[in-house]
Amino acid sequence: MGKVRDYLSYFVKGTDKLLLFLCLLASAFGILLVTSATWHTMKEGASLPRDTYTMIAAVVLGLLVAMAISLVDIDIWCRMWYIWAAVGLALMVFILFFGTAPSARSDARTWINLGVIYFQPSELVKVFFITTFAVHLDHVREELNKFKNVLLLGLHALIPFVLVSISGDDGSALVFLLIAFIMLFIAGLNWQYIIGVIVLAAAAVPLFWFRMSDFQKQRFIVIVDPDKYPATAYQQNLGLSALSNGGFLGKGLFKGPYTQSGAVPESENDFIFTVIGEELGVLGGILAIALLCAVIFRIVRDAQTAIMGPAQYIGFGVASMIGIQTFINLAMVLRIGPVIGITLPFFSAGGSSTLCLYVAMGLIFSIYRSVYSQTQETNFRLIGVRSPFDDTFHDNASYKERTKDRSESAHAKRELEPQRGRIAKQTSKKDKKKADQLKAAQMKASKKKAKQEKKQAKKNPPRERQHSATYMKRHKNDK
Repeated sequence: MGKVRDYLSYFVKGTDKLLLFLCLLASAFGILLVTSATWHTMKEGASLPRDTYTMIAAVVLGLLVAMAISLVDIDIWCRMWYIWAAVGLALMVFILFFGTAPSARSDARTWINLGVIYFQPSELVKVFFITTFAVHLDHVREELNKFKNVLLLGLHALIPFVLVSISGDDGSALVFLLIAFIMLFIAGLNWQYIIGVIVLAAAAVPLFWFRMSDFQKQRFIVIVDPDKYPATAYQQNLGLSALSNGGFLGKGLFKGPYTQSGAVPESENDFIFTVIGEELGVLGGILAIALLCAVIFRIVRDAQTAIMGPAQYIGFGVASMIGIQTFINLAMVLRIGPVIGITLPFFSAGGSSTLCLYVAMGLIFSIYRSVYSQTQETNFRLIGVRSPFDDTFHDNASYKERTKDRSESAHAKRELEPQRGRIAKQTSKKDKKKADQLKAAQMKASKKKAKQEKKQAKKNPPRERQHSATYMKRHKNDK
């Protein structure tokens, strides 16, 4: 029983409880909004709408998966990058031949029909891509800005972009590129390359424009001239009307006229923010955005404390994924960007997006647990539980060198692996001051100890010196 109690205590203490609370709070908020948005679709005799059940199941299953992933050390996850790459490629190739398209977009084969539910592989591939790209970045971190390495990283990012784009999901394809760009920026990519990428992207705009269908072009045109194509701007116009109808405090949950009549298409999914704006008002919208920002900032904080390179990049990759999708979704709803089918994390209905989002959160929980276990005086081995981490990465000599101070002074002077790129620039002056104070205290303690040893040596001389002094004394008396 003692071992079980110690293990449970370790499990609880090693979980990022603040991040877990923020995620569950956002999901609960999202479930409530989805219920309100789909209340008018509920069949007679049903207690809750079908989308609500789906989202609850996705959150519960996702939470269990996240906790299971958190028990796998992030180093082990990174070492299995080739498996995640193979699974991701297989999923994307599979949907090119056997994917199912939604009724509104017969050309977009982005779903897999599992009989009971539909699964969107691109959501899971985002997590796999962040992992493989993080490992790639860490592998070349010393020579990141060599042209060869930048070229290979660019090809790495283009593989999922092309596959997802071919399947018809241009919105998700864009998210892949933006995630890669932010991770490269964090890693310390030179400004010459960044400016070059921006110039190439601007030059490629005409090529993409001619590749687009007429309907896709109209989605961009209605941003500046919504009256030219009223049918295309219909969803965004109604969304703006619902937002303006809410005022500052909103009409109240289950009381929004646009929401309860189902006037705004996909109000439970891509346009869930219109439900927030109409029924909870500006105040509700601010709280929702603040909650998402809190989740992102907490993930960034966990990434900054990560010990090894891939873990840091994974953390920033997951944070950028949530931030990018939030920005694009809000741009769609506010009609400052085209409608490209990007959901609002934690809030939009959809089992695939919610479940895969919690898979990504599992990686962040794993990072937090890994740092916690390596910086505490008590670890798995002390409570009789053996971790796969002990047999693999702990045998690495370079890792032992980087983590040599994990025992007696971990709380005071953790010697984390030197950070590189723009991550290193995030070290605050306060942390530097603390480090200087710690160093001064250590030097002072060392000098004090040396002084005490010297004083003690005078009081209690070594045995040889004592015998020598006694002999000299006796020899003098004999004379």
